Amino acid sequence: MESYDKNHTMRSQQQVEHNVKVWNRRNIEISGVKEVDSFDSEEFLLQTSMGYLVIRGNNLQMKNLDLDSGVVSIKGKMYEMTYLDEHQGEKAKGLFSKLFK
Repeated sequence: MESYDKNHTMRSQQQVEHNVKVWNRRNIEISGVKEVDSFDSEEFLLQTSMGYLVIRGNNLQMKNLDLDSGVVSIKGKMYEMTYLDEHQGEKAKGLFSKLFK
């Protein structure tokens, strides 16, 4: 089934919008999150509607988690934000091997 947005462009109802908002590299709000696979004070691994997203930083903390609406808020100093996909096989392999040791 399909729907139209405000600009009258066609899009699938199953497609979940994914946005990342960053304020001064200290507060991050991410929409379109399906699952939080892992997190600690230095790294978050999120499954989003656009693929896996890795956020790295220092003193990272989850401020808000609402998987019903697909929104995650993180605070702390962000150093890196990376999407993992099939074309980054070595990078993904390294990350997942760290997670599942």
